[in-house]
Amino acid sequence: MTDTKNFSKEMRRMWEDAHDYDPKDSMLGLTGKDLSGPKLSRRTTLRLLAAGGALTAAHLTPGFSGMARASGAAGGTLRCGWAGVAEIQTLDPAKINQVLQFQITSNVLSGLMHIDADLVARGDLAETWAVSDDGLEYTFKLREGVTFHNGDPFTADDVMFTYERSSNPDLSIHSKVLGNVASLEKLGDYEVKFTLKKPQASFLTKTLERASGRAMTIVSKGALEQMGEAQYGLTPVGTGPFKVTEHVLGQGVVLEKFADYYDPERPKLDKVIIKPIDGVEPLAAAMEAGDIQYIGGNPLAAQLIDRFKANSDLVVDIKPAPGFQSVWMNPWREPMKVTDFDKPMEELLKDKGFMVRLALAKALDRETYVKAAHFGYAEPGYGTINPAMAFYYDEGIADKSMQAFDPEGARKLFADAGFPGGKGFPELELITTPSQKRNGLVIANIYKQVLGITIKVVPKEFSVGIQDFDSCEYDMRLGGSGGDYDPDDGVVDWMKTTSKFNGRTRDTAKYAFGYFSNAEADALIDEQSVTADLETRKDLVQKANQITSDRVACGFLYHPVDGQVRHKSVNFPAESRIPGLHDLDRVTLG
Repeated sequence: MTDTKNFSKEMRRMWEDAHDYDPKDSMLGLTGKDLSGPKLSRRTTLRLLAAGGALTAAHLTPGFSGMARASGAAGGTLRCGWAGVAEIQTLDPAKINQVLQFQITSNVLSGLMHIDADLVARGDLAETWAVSDDGLEYTFKLREGVTFHNGDPFTADDVMFTYERSSNPDLSIHSKVLGNVASLEKLGDYEVKFTLKKPQASFLTKTLERASGRAMTIVSKGALEQMGEAQYGLTPVGTGPFKVTEHVLGQGVVLEKFADYYDPERPKLDKVIIKPIDGVEPLAAAMEAGDIQYIGGNPLAAQLIDRFKANSDLVVDIKPAPGFQSVWMNPWREPMKVTDFDKPMEELLKDKGFMVRLALAKALDRETYVKAAHFGYAEPGYGTINPAMAFYYDEGIADKSMQAFDPEGARKLFADAGFPGGKGFPELELITTPSQKRNGLVIANIYKQVLGITIKVVPKEFSVGIQDFDSCEYDMRLGGSGGDYDPDDGVVDWMKTTSKFNGRTRDTAKYAFGYFSNAEADALIDEQSVTADLETRKDLVQKANQITSDRVACGFLYHPVDGQVRHKSVNFPAESRIPGLHDLDRVTLG
């Protein structure tokens, strides 16, 4: 909660104005004109930040622009290490299922909108936009003279093609992001109109966002037809500041400056080399030896943060990260087997498989885990809704969740399930990535201390481990999500029976669902997605989050931090410091 007692008179006026709206008003007291572009007013920006619970005193300071410009000369090559991954499998937005992938495409592909460091929508390929007063119609005037990397002109036809492709669930795993769109019309070569089924205040910042949104990240029809989907996934053609000139699986991606980018001032760099690096020490060695100058990809291993901070040649910037990490338990394998999460809780508590799952969740000493595995650089977690979501985050869930740390309760559940003192419990495998091995060992030690059981930590390259997870061929897995800026990113993408990550490639004849299915949670999640009243939506989100926690969709573990590490010669402006992303178009080398 922001302390307002030291606010100046003008800061207090802006604070009160930002919060002066009816929460039942889906438009937040703003008009269609207020939400129209090419640029949102400061008043509108502060209102949107307040509605999302993200408004702070810093936003109210005199002269605030939210941004600081990069210094340094243009040109040069930036060498990057992408952490925790052995290969970048795809850069096709329709197929992307990893944050570390859309971190790259945000530099290559454009959208109608792009969020800034305050998570407010700014025009990208949309030059201006107008919103009807009922919040149902969004009309966009597109930038003219924009070209794709292959020389093809960008027009409204490309917006139409992207919409048609992305709304087809057979072609895009993100089709549900467009579920609230009733229609898209081409009004001219450089004008389109979206009509929504219901008002959606997050339409600009989520659905049309070029990076995390993915559904309306603009793709090239001509390039797709010429290259085919497989090659397009390796070297996509977009209209962004950089173009992909090389992509070899297992070796990395090379980006080069696109000289015809619509903003002649960007990008500053001539070339960006992105090398996937799996493993903590290889990453540290590459950074400390100067082989790389910047780290992106998966969250930085916590044991490196203080080490890098102590290095005078490096800059370390820590911010809250929008995501969650969990210990996933396969509900189709003994002794954690639960085939019906819809049973009344009193019945579930008599189900041996559920008793084991709840015991494993209760045995997770999250405070100890965060200190031992992350050196304090994380927040204990009990659901998919992360602290960076501010307004929607339930600060009391740690006390309310049935997963709250309770060693005695966990041991009793284990005994009641037939495993007193851990006797007779099989040795299970916990899949981690190589860079997460240490974290997995901390978890295994906690389970040994609390329950007396042995968990075998099995490091696998990320793409291999995620295949096992998607096909439900695993015992336990350490993993989760990032780039979660809206509750839909947590509950819709992860906690519904039909969620895109819920056993996506499983044998449906063998497994009715992936890792979790609950009808009440499904209904709440569906309702919150189309609820305009913010307080009502918050209540629905928190109820759904509570159900998934109490019914042990997984053992929720922690919310990570976003640690950016770069050499001191790399000038990274504040306006590009977007949590979870690595936009490099304004970066310079000193």
